[in-house]
Amino acid sequence: MERIEQFKVLTNEINMNVASIGTGPPILFLHGFPELWFSWRHQMLSLSKKGYRCIAPDLRGYGDTDAPPEPESYSALHIAGDIVGLLDNLGIDQVFLVGHDWGAFMAWSFCLFRPDRVKAVVNLSVPYIAMNPKKQFLDGFREYYGDLYYMCRFQEQGEMEKEFASIETETVLKKLYTSFGLTPLLIPEEKDGGFKSLPPPETLPSWLTDDVLDFYTKKFDQSGFARGLNYYRSMNTSWKLLIPWSDAQVKVPAKFIVGDLDHPFNLPGMKDYVLNGGFKKDVPLLEEVVIIQDVPHFINQARPDEISDHIYEFIKKF
Repeated sequence: MERIEQFKVLTNEINMNVASIGTGPPILFLHGFPELWFSWRHQMLSLSKKGYRCIAPDLRGYGDTDAPPEPESYSALHIAGDIVGLLDNLGIDQVFLVGHDWGAFMAWSFCLFRPDRVKAVVNLSVPYIAMNPKKQFLDGFREYYGDLYYMCRFQEQGEMEKEFASIETETVLKKLYTSFGLTPLLIPEEKDGGFKSLPPPETLPSWLTDDVLDFYTKKFDQSGFARGLNYYRSMNTSWKLLIPWSDAQVKVPAKFIVGDLDHPFNLPGMKDYVLNGGFKKDVPLLEEVVIIQDVPHFINQARPDEISDHIYEFIKKF
């Protein structure tokens, strides 16, 4: 990634590592778990050649960005503050916003908080989900899948990072990068074998080359997983903060892209919500839903050219 420069920006009381390439209208990319700015390398190179300024930070807790220890410091409001400070520091009034996984959740939330700063949004994997005032965010997942569901197992501070640390980082990443498909990720309790007992994948996806895996492994060897797990531990904090917007609509032009094998798309009731009007009601300026066949969760890395083209075909209209 020699052509992509990296620099630090002080925003919202943290030092954020930011990758950037190109000039022109800015696109801000937000990654998910367990990823880094690097997850967007293909889209950054492609869209910078088409005349866009592509910007992708390591979100708080990841890579070379500061990692506050408190789980509550990873709420949607904190990430929105990071984004505002980043844009202000770079002298950017409005951006095209692109998110995947937790990055998509944060992008939808940012569109609620600060629609004035977003020209249009393209989100991958996670559709907009309005908070239910009567049920905490995590409780719904626990009811569907039980206490061994990965989001629930990630809650106890110190527990899962200890399990991850007991095996090689490369092995942790191999397991995580082949999860989040049709089969829910259920992690046994530590006394029953824990994360270590999950079988390693027989094959790796083609996008997860030795060089890519080595890059992620080195970064997570340095940072660990604790702060990335804090996004899950702040789920109910974000729920409380988003309750005032529970009846609000996302009024930003939007496009949504998901793989048909992606776990969020196969949650109970999600296909009906996305395809039969509920999503469009909550996001009235939703212009397009794209379902890509035969691809699970890490879609921007699995289908880089296709995703880059989908982003470009949407944002070039504005």
